[in-house]
Amino acid sequence: MRTAPTALVTLGRLPKALDIARALHGAGWRVLVAEPFVRHLTGASNAVSRSIQVTAPTVDGQAYLQELRQIIAAESVDLVVPVSEETMHVAALHDCGVRVFTMPPDFVRYLYDKLGFIQFSQSLGLTVPRTTVMSDPVTAATFRSAAVIVKPRLSCGGRGVQFLESLPELQADAHLIVQDWIKGVVHSTCSVVHQGRCLGTVVYRAAQLSGSVAVAFDRIDHPAIEAWVETFARASNWSGFLSFDFVVDATGRPYGIECNPRATSGIHFFVQSDLGAAMINPQAVTHIGLRPQRRLQQFWACLTEAQKQPLGRALMRSLGQLFSTPDVTWRRDDPWPLLGMPYTAWPIIAAANREGVSFGEVATRDLDWRGSLPEPPVSGRVGRDLNHDLNRDSNHDRFR
Repeated sequence: MRTAPTALVTLGRLPKALDIARALHGAGWRVLVAEPFVRHLTGASNAVSRSIQVTAPTVDGQAYLQELRQIIAAESVDLVVPVSEETMHVAALHDCGVRVFTMPPDFVRYLYDKLGFIQFSQSLGLTVPRTTVMSDPVTAATFRSAAVIVKPRLSCGGRGVQFLESLPELQADAHLIVQDWIKGVVHSTCSVVHQGRCLGTVVYRAAQLSGSVAVAFDRIDHPAIEAWVETFARASNWSGFLSFDFVVDATGRPYGIECNPRATSGIHFFVQSDLGAAMINPQAVTHIGLRPQRRLQQFWACLTEAQKQPLGRALMRSLGQLFSTPDVTWRRDDPWPLLGMPYTAWPIIAAANREGVSFGEVATRDLDWRGSLPEPPVSGRVGRDLNHDLNRDSNHDRFR
């Protein structure tokens, strides 16, 4: 006889999955992890009851979803929590009678599309860079004399992004956008939102990069960014994780450059007991507390970056930060995710070393959404209408 409700976390290899698993386990839930890799970081945690290997969504998206549906039925899953890029696939599970901690697929994929996100933000009057699609040669020509960024509409981890002082003669491509290169400091956010209400928002900056992916993080206070996020969340009536990347210009004005309709590394700054409550019973939560630490790191990734430094002050500074900054995975009562990471993450580490690319690129490339370019939500519907559909489903309301 089952004694605890069951959550299915749909990825295990990344540290943010471990935060989610620990938060749910700490609230008394049974936690399962579905993961294409045989071994993974979160699977080493005592918060996880069982790990189940599934087909990678980029190998066979239909098989991936079918396997998740089979797990949901066989294990009597009550809540599905997507973690990273697989969210664009997992959002389709709203049709199988279980609560899914994200929005339905048409809206998730529309905002994942970098052009769709810009257009939606513009409709709300929010600050974003001037942007157009490369398949419109007349509009793109207006960028000829400006510093620009060219990037794929559907991509993650900074893949395919070009920073150009001027726009060259590029072949028109509906899968690329061009936008003003706003010079400034990149900031990121991670929020937990319920029906348009931000339960908690973290604003952070990269303190250490591995390729284009942050592996150490500084939490900061930025009221203008928080207000931007709250406006977007309220207008979209979002529910689930919601994250953004911003560029803050010299005047302190934030420009939204990308939407990540999923969790990001900012999740590490949330108090885990509050995070668990927000996933399980968001209707009852008014605020998610933040950990007192202002800087956190992924120890092994930062160690790898420190080893690249030449002997001298830079190396000593890196080592000093390495051994004075708390790791995002370490817990004395659950030590093996950190201690065992060289073993559990070895397939990713080996591929990254072999190919000369970052850990982050290898860790997400079998999860990418590679479907067709999304259209705006059906009949112009946005989050408020989509959440109305969710609220009619008794399964969605079961744990409120």
